[in-house]
Amino acid sequence: MDVPIAKNRDVKPEEYAELRRALTLISGKWKLEILWLLYHRPHRFGELLRTINGVTQHMLTRQLRELEADGLVTRTVFAEVPPRVEYGMTDATIALEPAIWALMEWSREFGTPARIAAEAKAARD
Repeated sequence: MDVPIAKNRDVKPEEYAELRRALTLISGKWKLEILWLLYHRPHRFGELLRTINGVTQHMLTRQLRELEADGLVTRTVFAEVPPRVEYGMTDATIALEPAIWALMEWSREFGTPARIAAEAKAARD
């Protein structure tokens, strides 16, 4: 989506409120990684815990609960013994996928901190 950005003007807070709201929903050390895994297929809690390096059980539980409360993750409990729970995507998550791909592409091109700092310095000079 091409959105024209007018340069050299003051920006009002309400103009970036949507951006702040979106970033609040996906901000969290593990949220984007969780969403990325769920794009590929539904996952059980244990699968997510084993796949995401460094996440603790407590933090994964917390991040999944937040994503579910925000409507970005579904939690399906299957009536089986033992009980089985799977986490999956919602329509909102599916709609977010192009933005996540765009972030990945941006990171590939500009994502190293040293490169970002060097380009920012060059732009100022």
